[in-house]
Amino acid sequence: MRLVICAVGRLKAGPERDLTARYAERLTATGRSLALGPLDVVEIEESRARRAEDRKAEEAHKLLAAAGGALVVALDEAGPALASEAFAARIAAWRDAGTASLAFLIGGADGHGPPVAERAALTLSFGRMTWPHQIVRILLAEQLYRAATIIAGHPYHRA
Repeated sequence: MRLVICAVGRLKAGPERDLTARYAERLTATGRSLALGPLDVVEIEESRARRAEDRKAEEAHKLLAAAGGALVVALDEAGPALASEAFAARIAAWRDAGTASLAFLIGGADGHGPPVAERAALTLSFGRMTWPHQIVRILLAEQLYRAATIIAGHPYHRA
């Protein structure tokens, strides 16, 4: 199952981009034998619209276009937070059900537009705190790698 992070905004060269890439590489290597991966990151430009609703609508359209036909998971602070084991189980269930591609959508500063919420199979939160989008990418990439190690029975994850 192909995995993709679709995110509003571009990461500049630096530690955030490097760490996201490191977890993506680890997941791709670990996931091969599990039918998970590769993990790709697709960046879309932030909307320049003046009104927040217009920005959210434009970014939602671009995110969904980047996701293509993938099953969509929207990252949003209003969603439930899952334990790592539950997150891994959800990914394994989708894989086992024949899902070909899974896209994780990280919205812009204003959040997601309604079309993302309508299409999302799951809305997921990394807690009630507000995180910079650069850090959310790192957290997501790490949790995807951790999910692969849980599915593989690897000792990286220790409860």
